[in-house]
Amino acid sequence: MSLQQPREGCKEVFAKLSEYLDMELPPDACEELEAHLEGCPPCIEFVASLRKTVDLCRRYSPAELPGALNETARQELQEAYERSLAARGRG
Repeated sequence: MSLQQPREGCKEVFAKLSEYLDMELPPDACEELEAHLEGCPPCIEFVASLRKTVDLCRRYSPAELPGALNETARQELQEAYERSLAARGRG
């Protein structure tokens, strides 16, 4: 992580980054943002981190969900739950 302090305009850059990365900003706003990024190491670092995060989110695919519990396992869980409630005085 960079130790440099953010410069003037960083908040505006941060506010527009999502639109910038999604290519939803008008060309003049992109040029302004890119001009700021050329000379602002903290923003450059932040953009790189955000791009990596977006890429990881896009590539994420959740694991397959486990199948339903068989009747024995379901019954054991139910009994354990009931014992837990009884131990708390709610059974």
